[in-house]
Amino acid sequence: MKHRIVVLGAGYAGAYVAGNLARRLSPADTEITVVNAEPDFVERLRLHQLAAGQEIEARKLADVFAGTGIRLRLARVTAVDPERQVVAVADADGGGELGYDTLFYALGSHGDDCGVPGAAEHAFDIAGRPSALRLRERLDSLDRRGEAGSVLVVGDGLTGIETATELAESRPRLSVVLIARGELGARLSAGARGHLRQACDRLGITVLEHTSVEAVEATRVLCADGTALASDATVWTAGFAVSPIAAAGGLEVTENGRIVVDRTMRSVSHPNVYAVGDSAYAIGDNGRPLPMSCASAGFTGLQATDAIVGRLTGRKIANTKLLYPGNHISLGRRDGILQMVDDEAQAKPKYVGGRKAARVKAGILKMSLWSISHPTFGLPKRKRRRVAAAPDASAEKAVA
Repeated sequence: MKHRIVVLGAGYAGAYVAGNLARRLSPADTEITVVNAEPDFVERLRLHQLAAGQEIEARKLADVFAGTGIRLRLARVTAVDPERQVVAVADADGGGELGYDTLFYALGSHGDDCGVPGAAEHAFDIAGRPSALRLRERLDSLDRRGEAGSVLVVGDGLTGIETATELAESRPRLSVVLIARGELGARLSAGARGHLRQACDRLGITVLEHTSVEAVEATRVLCADGTALASDATVWTAGFAVSPIAAAGGLEVTENGRIVVDRTMRSVSHPNVYAVGDSAYAIGDNGRPLPMSCASAGFTGLQATDAIVGRLTGRKIANTKLLYPGNHISLGRRDGILQMVDDEAQAKPKYVGGRKAARVKAGILKMSLWSISHPTFGLPKRKRRRVAAAPDASAEKAVA
């Protein structure tokens, strides 16, 4: 009987690892199924561009996995039962259960409203494609009415900075306000902070530092100091959270729901479950938890792949580096910041800014998309397995 590997999530980490497993494991011995709620691969790193109005091509996952032998199940994961080794899913036909021998958990994260009243009801986030498109439609509606409009971006992390600068550059008629809880770019070096301030000034972005938001309403934001800020669209980028599915299933998780894993990305409570990316609580080589980031998804994905292949083939498991090298931040299409960090995750004094940084960021995005679009890295066609689109009936038969 074939060893059943079920991959939950086809984001950067899930799609990449599924393809690598298909390339490195024998099709005679393994069966790989990817479960994803959407039919398209979502370039999450470019959702701020999509919201700003730029055209971002959506790659069909069926096309991405064609010829690899990977079975694609379009469904939403509703529960995980690691004791029975099944995953419950829901789709247009009602759903069902998928059995597994090895589970690869890569469901990522979503926007976190942090419990602020009105944020869930009235604010937009760009953690997912549907919400990014809703924000885009809102801004388009302002354009159709001939209104300049004001946008408040709450949160000055990397997502907030990229969103504010992209909106200001792509839609110059907008009045963009970036609300920072502390000092703008506090995690950057002094030089990079200065570059960021100059970029905000150049793009006409108003920055409000040391400002906390206490409530979001349909047309305004209420701050802790009593200030009320008018807003035609409020974008919430103040935090990210993971799905409660892992915790509900009995996996050992942190207080915020991330799966606790060992050095090989294997769950410390259930050894046939692996977790990567935002879903995993992994300790890096510097002894610190890896942050939620695309870089963390890449390194943890590589380590999990090596571990799964090693354990299924009896080979020695190599230790992949678990690093957090730094941040690559876009400031519109023609400017950016590359900020490296040291072993203590503190910003190094030197940084790269301007067009060179923008070109490097664009190259990283292009490389990431290529690796997803070629999940088996050009494996010769004669060695590929025929793709199976995993209809409900064939998927259900794998139930343990």
